[in-house]
Amino acid sequence: MKFAVGALVKARDREWVVLPDSTDDMLILRPLGGTEDEVTGIFLPLEPVEPAQFELPDPKKLGDYRSCRMLRDAVRLGFRSSAGPFRSFAKLAVEPRPYQLVPLLMALKLEPVRLLIADDVGIGKTVEAALVAKELIDRGEVDRLAILCPPHLAEQWQLELQSKFHIDAELVLPSTATRLERNCRLGQSLFDLYPYVIVSTDFIKSEHRRDEFLRTCPELVIVDEAHTCAFAGEGRSGKHQRHQLIKGLADAPDRHLILVTATPHSGKEAAFRSLLALLNPDFADLPEELGGKDNEAIRRRVAAHFVQRRRGDIRTYLDADTPFPTRLEAEETYALSPEYKKLFDRILNYARETVQDPDGGNRHRQRVRWWSALGLLRSLASSPAAAATTLRNRADTLDTQTPEEADEIGRRAVMDLMEDDAKEGLDVVPGSDIGELTTDVQRHRDRILRMAREAEGLKGKKDAKLQKIIALAKDFLKDGFQTIIFCRFIPTAEYVADELRNTLRGVEVVAVTGTLPPAEREERVEQLSQSPQRVLVCTDCLSEGINLQAHFNAVIHYDLSWNPTRHEQREGRVDRYGQPQDKVRVLTYYGTDNQIDGIVLNVLIRKHRSIRSSLGISVPVPVDTDQLVEAIFEGLLLREQSSNVSDQLSLFDEDFFKPQKDQFFGQWEAASEREKRSRTMFAQETIKVEDVVRELQAIRSAIGSSVDVAAFTEAAFKVHQAVVSETPTKALAFDLSETPQALKDAVGGQESFQARFELPIQDGQLYLNRTHPIVEGLATHVMDTALDPMVDSVARRCGVIRTNQVSRRTTLLLTRFRFHIIAKQGDEENPLLAEDCQILAFTGSPEKAEWLEPGQAEKLLTATPDGNISADQATTFLQKVIDQFDHLSPHLESVAQQRGNDLLEAHRRVRSAAKLKGVRYRVEPQLPPDVLGIYMFMPVPKT
Repeated sequence: MKFAVGALVKARDREWVVLPDSTDDMLILRPLGGTEDEVTGIFLPLEPVEPAQFELPDPKKLGDYRSCRMLRDAVRLGFRSSAGPFRSFAKLAVEPRPYQLVPLLMALKLEPVRLLIADDVGIGKTVEAALVAKELIDRGEVDRLAILCPPHLAEQWQLELQSKFHIDAELVLPSTATRLERNCRLGQSLFDLYPYVIVSTDFIKSEHRRDEFLRTCPELVIVDEAHTCAFAGEGRSGKHQRHQLIKGLADAPDRHLILVTATPHSGKEAAFRSLLALLNPDFADLPEELGGKDNEAIRRRVAAHFVQRRRGDIRTYLDADTPFPTRLEAEETYALSPEYKKLFDRILNYARETVQDPDGGNRHRQRVRWWSALGLLRSLASSPAAAATTLRNRADTLDTQTPEEADEIGRRAVMDLMEDDAKEGLDVVPGSDIGELTTDVQRHRDRILRMAREAEGLKGKKDAKLQKIIALAKDFLKDGFQTIIFCRFIPTAEYVADELRNTLRGVEVVAVTGTLPPAEREERVEQLSQSPQRVLVCTDCLSEGINLQAHFNAVIHYDLSWNPTRHEQREGRVDRYGQPQDKVRVLTYYGTDNQIDGIVLNVLIRKHRSIRSSLGISVPVPVDTDQLVEAIFEGLLLREQSSNVSDQLSLFDEDFFKPQKDQFFGQWEAASEREKRSRTMFAQETIKVEDVVRELQAIRSAIGSSVDVAAFTEAAFKVHQAVVSETPTKALAFDLSETPQALKDAVGGQESFQARFELPIQDGQLYLNRTHPIVEGLATHVMDTALDPMVDSVARRCGVIRTNQVSRRTTLLLTRFRFHIIAKQGDEENPLLAEDCQILAFTGSPEKAEWLEPGQAEKLLTATPDGNISADQATTFLQKVIDQFDHLSPHLESVAQQRGNDLLEAHRRVRSAAKLKGVRYRVEPQLPPDVLGIYMFMPVPKT
């Protein structure tokens, strides 16, 4: 190719940098100082392109003492192909926390990348996995990426990839697949056509879809909620299909595979081992007991692929504190009103009759009756609105043909299944009308319709559960907490929202349920977030897949889930990294006399909370909670009826449930001990703290940190006559009304805004990172105006000051280096571009230059003027340096060669596994380097 990657060329009356993907006939070019949006292609047979050289600055265009630092920061923040150990970090719209570098460094030491990221909820596993993907893509090692996840998480993944990593991925869901396939040529798969895809695991697991996906699957696959793909060997469930899919992907020896889950242990050791076997087939035959010195080598092998940390492990890591909120947990109770208690007793007796009816018939009819009764009791405990709807609706189980089918439909409708194939629709209230199974259909229906009307009459004032939640919501708002109220069923959420809306004056109340498509749910939440006083009432359609910490800081469990993991998910919407408040409130709300809540509270929720408090992590229930709850309700509904309803509902008496409860608690405690032992056994030792420190320093040196972004943004806006002030919340407020129109246009036309430069942010604030359009536009404006000789810019390419910080004449050179990184495997070469900005300084004349150490040169950026110097004098001093610049060129080229060697070493160091597949790297500096600025520091004459 005529022009190397990184070379400077001239075309269309401006200078450009040659980018990778250029060919002999087509150059891919980025304007010198321009952004990625300005990249263009030039077809050489039609347009002339010439080699170019960066001109030295004009000594007559003098800047002040701030010019060098501002121009340096603008150049560095404008890089998208930076030097340093990583190729992708300059393109990120988020600054990773130091602890989030650990999975990346682990991954780059593996070939292929096989990694299980099992950090705690709310730590940022999505960012950690996407960091690995972005780095492999930008290194040119993979061209295609697939994210496999439950369908309700797909849009969240799409947003994260686009907003933080600038990866535009297509959603492959049942609702989108046909449209995407219409764009394919004959014989072409949509996975061939679209390089980045987010795929519903349950959509793609079916046999005919799976085979096509395995054939055309991308080189890199990330599996979210990977625990749903673990398989302990029981049955041929959807979980088994998912496991077969992922195992098929893992069988390709060159495929990169990243598994992501907060709960790698389900309490079943075989399921956990099945996940490890996906990382390395050898792990399928691990010894049963991995403790002891004899198994240390095996543990180290596993730990190289497995990272699992609690919040306490990373809250303070290296020089960064990661703020997690303090969770304030409390319980509140309510007692049923006399009218509600009367209906509760009637419906409980009806449920007993239903399941104990001697004419119940065969087992299939018995199971239909069972699920009808259980669904009715659950909806009654939720709200009168849910109870009335359930009583009026025909039972879905009536349409089944077998007991097994009835159980499957019933469990989906009534239980809280965590790994269900179709999470959508699980907040629909179940039906309980089974009149067609009775001998007198009309009499039965009249009876349940009377109960439905009675339930309707309990709405509002007679609903003690609702009335107390209204008071609690007021208290939460008064204390400054923006609250999410989680309900089990759609009618309950809509009913509670309506009542709150009518009662809470000046408060915006919105209900979000599964009746809305996912995109509209997010839109409703976003609209609600604009209100200063707000309450969100929702079902578990929002317990996953959307992060709500930016707008809410409290959770109330209006309905207790029958699976404690669901509670953890609900609370995780607000209790996670990025929560701007120091404290979040969690309220567990239950009835003292309906006893259904007592089942869940005593057996599941409190025990789950106790284990989490002891270990600092959550441990999933080691058995299927639906089986446990079903067993408890069998005790409630199938025992002989006593004369006292309260006695009927005392589920934890010594003679019935205590043995089962003790056995269950014993299993849970054992699972907790295994989890504790596993975390110690596979503690991360592959990556040392000093490794992270070294790479973190290299990153900050190459592209700057959030502190540099903040300093540049504030300084650059101020010199353009913006007013910058600090708000009471410690954010910065920017008023651009007096700035030049060209600058306003460059930053998107905004007149004013509030911003922070680190997460978390509060409502109404922007998170300004180095790739945010405002920062990018500001840096581009500063650099473009400095490089344009026809523009009167605030940052100039040269300047002279007198300062007490030097004792001899000192000259500082602001330089930009461009490097051509070439990865070669066999006969194939993959070119990459890296750019680097360096401060070089010397004392004396160019002929006898004495070069300063990098740290000494950097200190010159803080120098301030302590004496005056005339413009003519300054121009004369600068002109002498320019006239003798040839004497400096050998040193600059030597620095370029050394920086190239350093870049090569860093590039190899973090990707040491690349040599396993025969990849060889070399780095070629593009000479001569660009001299962006010349700044002189003269000592103040002694008087």
